[in-house]
Amino acid sequence: MSIRKIALLTGGGDCPGLNPAIKSATKKALLHGIEVLGIRDGWKGIVEGTQEYLMPLHADVVRHIDRQGGTILGTSRTNPFKLDKGPEKILANLKKHQIDALIAIGGEDTLGVAHKLFSEHKVPVVGIPKTIDRDLGGTDYTLGFESALEIITDSVDILRSTAESHARIFVVEIMGRHAGHLALRGGISAGASITLIPEVPFDLQKVCDLLAARKARGIRYSIVCVAEGALPKQGGEILASGEKDAFGHVRLGGIAEWLAQEISARTKLECRSVNLSHLQRGGKPVAFDRRLGFYLGIAAVEAVLNKQFGMMASLTNGKIVLKSLSEAVGALRLVNVKEAYDQVYYQAKRSILGVQEV
Repeated sequence: MSIRKIALLTGGGDCPGLNPAIKSATKKALLHGIEVLGIRDGWKGIVEGTQEYLMPLHADVVRHIDRQGGTILGTSRTNPFKLDKGPEKILANLKKHQIDALIAIGGEDTLGVAHKLFSEHKVPVVGIPKTIDRDLGGTDYTLGFESALEIITDSVDILRSTAESHARIFVVEIMGRHAGHLALRGGISAGASITLIPEVPFDLQKVCDLLAARKARGIRYSIVCVAEGALPKQGGEILASGEKDAFGHVRLGGIAEWLAQEISARTKLECRSVNLSHLQRGGKPVAFDRRLGFYLGIAAVEAVLNKQFGMMASLTNGKIVLKSLSEAVGALRLVNVKEAYDQVYYQAKRSILGVQEV
């Protein structure tokens, strides 16, 4: 079977880097005489399959989109396997619109659907990894991560001046449900005093003691970076809502405000919270995400041309390679706490070549 038409979709949370991947994949496919169809609103679009969800992609459409944040295709958190005959509708619409292969750009949930469609229904699909959490298996980097780090760094830089002026503690809430890559690297880049990640439950009193000790040394302010999924030893997750989405996730949020109140009560120091929330997903992609999208888009189309379905384009050990979707979604990529995190001082480990801290 020759490849005459492919479709692209983006699912889950948006982020900078999606449009560069869409552009790159489109232009690569067009070079090979392949028609490219964009699917609007993620898996919802291909389940519905009506004209309003179809967006022909050609050179004029994608020419400038690599400089834009978000996704021109739109996105959703639709799970076809939770819909009545969802997978069957996808198969029917692929046939109806004569789509020979599908490229899905997304994170754990979006690519989890792609893997299930491939393994259970033989859908010819290839994945591109996208998540600011950087928690997908099978790849060292994911689209959106570096751009989100830039926003976190800039935001904390702005906060620092008011924190120092008022001698306050600021607790900054950063995305990261299960993995603390964004909080940890954001904390390094922004010079945070303390960083709390989901992989290591924290002792609230110890956090307060560390902050009080900084104050006693004459340091006027402190910045605490906390991942939304960080867990206090004395309690569970802090939820914005107990309602679950189509993939079974509750909405996290509010740990920064909870932590700020606890710190204020226990230390009598002035403390404020800031939740960066969806700011981390916005804005134009940084240079790294533009290049990564360029390379991953090319690799995904080449995988389609070679009929290497059920695979994902990946950046591994500095090279663009293919990894199986099963590896990508089989287990979350978490922070290597032993190598990267100091559990005593709740911050990035200050040892790389084996010289231990004193």
